[in-house]
Parts: sequence; C-alpha cells; structure tokens
Amino acid sequence: MKTYTRQQLALRNGQDKPEIWVAYKGTIYDLTTSRLWKKGMHYEHWAGQDLTDELVDAPHTEKVFEKFLAIGQLT
Repeated sequence: MKTYTRQQLALRNGQDKPEIWVAYKGTIYDLTTSRLWKKGMHYEHWAGQDLTDELVDAPHTEKVFEKFLAIGQLT
C-alpha cells in the first residue's frame, strides 16, 4: 500500500485538492464519495487529518471505515 506524509494527507481536505481523505490508526481512507463529508467537513471534524484520537467522541465505532476504500498508510 502506498505511504503518505501528514503534509500530503492535509492537502486532501476537499478544498486544497478535491479528494477527501482521513487517517485512522495509520490507514488513510478515501471519503470523497461520502455525502456526510461534503466540502471536507463532517460536523466538527475536518478532512486531511488523522482522526484516531477523535473517534472516541463519535456516535459510531471504527466499523464506519469498512464502508470506504483504504488507499494508503500514514508515515
């Protein structure tokens, strides 16, 4: 699987680049097609970031990432 830096991830925020990516536990997921992440924002969360520490506040579990394509690893 391809690796990406935090800086490369940060650009995939739905604004600087059209892709909407987030990382969770070192894996990067493409959320571009998610209707809940339009414009790179989902409630108070922003795309282009590692959301590992933020998931504890979410009303869902990490199983939500099973719906999306894992496209890389965060280095």
